Amino acid sequence: MTQRTVTKDKDTSHDLAIMISELALEKKAENVVVMDVKEIAGFTNYFVIASGNSDIHLKTLADYIEDELSQYKVKVWHKEGYENLKWILMDYIDVVVHLFDTKTRGFYDLETLWADAEKILISDKS
Repeated sequence: MTQRTVTKDKDTSHDLAIMISELALEKKAENVVVMDVKEIAGFTNYFVIASGNSDIHLKTLADYIEDELSQYKVKVWHKEGYENLKWILMDYIDVVVHLFDTKTRGFYDLETLWADAEKILISDKS
């Protein structure tokens, strides 16, 4: 397990978004993207978007992110999508996590819908 620290700098929501993306990669999420939407959305600062390759993989990603962040006293405010496991949304107020199966991600295409946002492609460093 990777050791992490949560910093108290000027943009902790950025740190949280990066941390969530790294957690997703630890569980083999695919096509992980962080989108800075704070200038164009009035409800959050960042999206973290990632794909899983099966229902079980999506549930594992969501559970792992929630469990790991709870160790830092970061609690999910709202989550949905566990019933169908095609699109799991986890709302951390300043960061909204979207975990998709590949087909659903392509259908909703949030990256194009929010095309004005700055995108940070997150890749596995190993």
